Amino acid sequence: MTPAINLLKKKKIPHEVVKFDHSPNANAYGLEAAEKMNVPCEQVFKTLVVTNDNAQLAVAIVPVAQKLNFKKVAKALGFKKVAMAEANHVENTTGYILGGVSPLAQKKSLKTVLDDSANDFARIYVSGGRRGVEIALAPSDLLKMTRGLQASITD
Repeated sequence: MTPAINLLKKKKIPHEVVKFDHSPNANAYGLEAAEKMNVPCEQVFKTLVVTNDNAQLAVAIVPVAQKLNFKKVAKALGFKKVAMAEANHVENTTGYILGGVSPLAQKKSLKTVLDDSANDFARIYVSGGRRGVEIALAPSDLLKMTRGLQASITD
Protein backbone atom coordinates (compact mmCIF):
# COMPACT_ATOMS: atom_id res chain seq x y z
CA MET A 1 0.00 0.00 0.00
CA THR A 2 1.03 3.57 -0.61
CA PRO A 3 0.31 6.62 1.57
CA ALA A 4 -2.30 7.76 -0.99
CA ILE A 5 -4.21 4.46 -0.87
CA ASN A 6 -3.95 4.28 2.93
CA LEU A 7 -5.39 7.81 3.23
CA LEU A 8 -8.39 6.99 1.04
CA LYS A 9 -9.08 3.82 3.04
CA LYS A 10 -8.75 5.64 6.36
CA LYS A 11 -11.13 8.41 5.25
CA LYS A 12 -13.52 5.87 3.67
CA ILE A 13 -13.41 7.64 0.29
CA PRO A 14 -14.85 5.48 -2.51
CA HIS A 15 -12.04 4.54 -4.89
CA GLU A 16 -10.60 1.74 -6.97
CA VAL A 17 -6.92 0.79 -7.15
CA VAL A 18 -5.81 -0.29 -10.62
CA LYS A 19 -2.40 -1.90 -11.09
CA PHE A 20 -0.59 -2.59 -14.35
CA ASP A 21 2.85 -3.77 -15.40
CA HIS A 22 4.90 -0.59 -15.72
CA SER A 23 7.55 -0.72 -18.43
CA PRO A 24 10.92 0.65 -17.24
CA ASN A 25 11.41 2.00 -20.78
CA ALA A 26 8.25 4.14 -20.71
CA ASN A 27 8.87 7.86 -21.20
CA ALA A 28 5.31 9.13 -20.72
CA TYR A 29 4.06 7.45 -17.55
CA GLY A 30 0.53 8.82 -17.80
CA LEU A 31 0.04 7.82 -21.42
CA GLU A 32 1.39 4.37 -20.56
CA ALA A 33 -1.17 4.13 -17.74
CA ALA A 34 -4.06 5.08 -20.03
CA GLU A 35 -2.98 2.57 -22.66
CA LYS A 36 -2.40 -0.32 -20.26
CA MET A 37 -5.65 0.30 -18.37
CA ASN A 38 -7.56 0.76 -21.66
CA VAL A 39 -8.97 4.08 -20.42
CA PRO A 40 -9.34 7.26 -22.53
CA CYS A 41 -6.30 9.50 -21.96
CA GLU A 42 -8.69 12.41 -21.20
CA GLN A 43 -9.75 10.52 -18.05
CA VAL A 44 -6.22 9.82 -16.77
CA PHE A 45 -4.58 12.76 -14.99
CA LYS A 46 -0.93 13.45 -14.27
CA THR A 47 0.38 15.20 -11.18
CA LEU A 48 2.77 18.03 -12.03
CA VAL A 49 4.63 20.05 -9.42
CA VAL A 50 5.41 23.66 -10.19
CA THR A 51 7.36 26.33 -8.36
CA ASN A 52 7.08 30.11 -8.20
CA ASP A 53 9.76 32.80 -7.84
CA ASN A 54 9.83 32.27 -4.05
CA ALA A 55 10.46 28.51 -4.43
CA GLN A 56 6.92 27.72 -3.25
CA LEU A 57 5.74 24.44 -4.69
CA ALA A 58 2.21 23.71 -5.88
CA VAL A 59 0.45 20.83 -7.63
CA ALA A 60 -1.28 20.95 -11.01
CA ILE A 61 -3.39 17.94 -12.01
CA VAL A 62 -4.05 17.75 -15.76
CA PRO A 63 -5.04 15.11 -18.35
CA VAL A 64 -2.02 13.08 -19.43
CA ALA A 65 -2.29 14.06 -23.11
CA GLN A 66 -2.57 17.80 -22.35
CA LYS A 67 0.08 20.43 -21.75
CA LEU A 68 0.03 22.57 -18.65
CA ASN A 69 -0.47 26.29 -19.35
CA PHE A 70 1.93 28.03 -16.94
CA LYS A 71 0.14 31.39 -17.10
CA LYS A 72 -3.25 29.84 -16.33
CA VAL A 73 -1.98 27.76 -13.41
CA ALA A 74 -0.04 30.72 -11.97
CA LYS A 75 -3.20 32.84 -12.08
CA ALA A 76 -5.29 30.07 -10.50
CA LEU A 77 -2.76 29.70 -7.66
CA GLY A 78 -2.32 33.44 -7.15
CA PHE A 79 1.33 33.39 -8.26
CA LYS A 80 3.02 35.81 -10.68
CA LYS A 81 4.54 33.01 -12.71
CA VAL A 82 5.48 29.35 -12.37
CA ALA A 83 7.87 26.82 -13.85
CA MET A 84 8.29 23.10 -13.43
CA ALA A 85 9.91 22.25 -10.10
CA GLU A 86 13.26 20.50 -9.97
CA ALA A 87 12.98 16.69 -9.72
CA ASN A 88 14.86 16.27 -6.41
CA HIS A 89 12.81 19.05 -4.80
CA VAL A 90 9.59 17.34 -5.96
CA GLU A 91 10.63 13.94 -4.63
CA ASN A 92 11.86 15.30 -1.29
CA THR A 93 8.74 17.41 -0.74
CA THR A 94 6.08 14.94 -1.88
CA GLY A 95 7.70 11.70 -0.76
CA TYR A 96 7.01 10.15 -4.17
CA ILE A 97 9.28 9.41 -7.14
CA LEU A 98 8.70 11.02 -10.52
CA GLY A 99 6.24 9.01 -12.56
CA GLY A 100 4.55 7.99 -9.33
CA VAL A 101 3.75 11.34 -7.71
CA SER A 102 0.25 11.12 -6.29
CA PRO A 103 -1.69 14.28 -5.51
CA LEU A 104 -2.81 12.53 -2.31
CA ALA A 105 -0.98 12.08 1.01
CA GLN A 106 2.13 14.01 0.08
CA LYS A 107 4.71 14.56 2.85
CA LYS A 108 4.03 18.29 2.72
CA SER A 109 0.61 19.71 1.91
CA LEU A 110 0.82 21.82 -1.25
CA LYS A 111 -1.63 24.17 -2.94
CA THR A 112 -3.42 22.09 -5.56
CA VAL A 113 -5.37 22.91 -8.71
CA LEU A 114 -7.28 20.36 -10.80
CA ASP A 115 -8.04 21.05 -14.44
CA ASP A 116 -11.76 21.63 -14.87
CA SER A 117 -11.95 19.00 -17.62
CA ALA A 118 -12.14 16.49 -14.74
CA ASN A 119 -15.80 17.46 -14.43
CA ASP A 120 -16.48 15.59 -17.68
CA PHE A 121 -16.10 12.29 -15.81
CA ALA A 122 -17.75 10.62 -12.82
CA ARG A 123 -14.32 9.15 -11.96
CA ILE A 124 -10.82 10.12 -12.97
CA TYR A 125 -7.54 8.26 -12.57
CA VAL A 126 -4.56 9.71 -10.73
CA SER A 127 -1.29 8.18 -9.61
CA GLY A 128 -1.57 5.89 -6.63
CA GLY A 129 1.90 6.81 -5.44
CA ARG A 130 3.93 4.29 -7.39
CA ARG A 131 4.61 3.68 -11.06
CA GLY A 132 2.08 1.13 -12.29
CA VAL A 133 -0.54 2.00 -9.66
CA GLU A 134 -3.50 4.28 -10.41
CA ILE A 135 -6.45 5.31 -8.27
CA ALA A 136 -9.92 5.92 -9.73
CA LEU A 137 -12.04 8.34 -7.73
CA ALA A 138 -14.57 11.12 -8.13
CA PRO A 139 -13.06 14.54 -8.96
CA SER A 140 -15.03 16.04 -6.05
CA ASP A 141 -13.42 13.56 -3.63
CA LEU A 142 -9.96 14.39 -5.01
CA LEU A 143 -10.63 18.08 -4.46
CA LYS A 144 -11.89 17.44 -0.94
CA MET A 145 -8.86 15.32 -0.02
CA THR A 146 -6.33 17.82 -1.44
CA ARG A 147 -8.28 20.93 -0.39
CA GLY A 148 -7.76 21.89 -4.01
CA LEU A 149 -9.46 24.21 -6.42
CA GLN A 150 -10.52 23.84 -10.03
CA ALA A 151 -9.61 25.96 -13.03
CA SER A 152 -8.87 25.68 -16.72
CA ILE A 153 -5.09 25.15 -16.65
CA THR A 154 -4.29 23.46 -19.97
CA ASP A 155 -3.61 24.87 -23.43
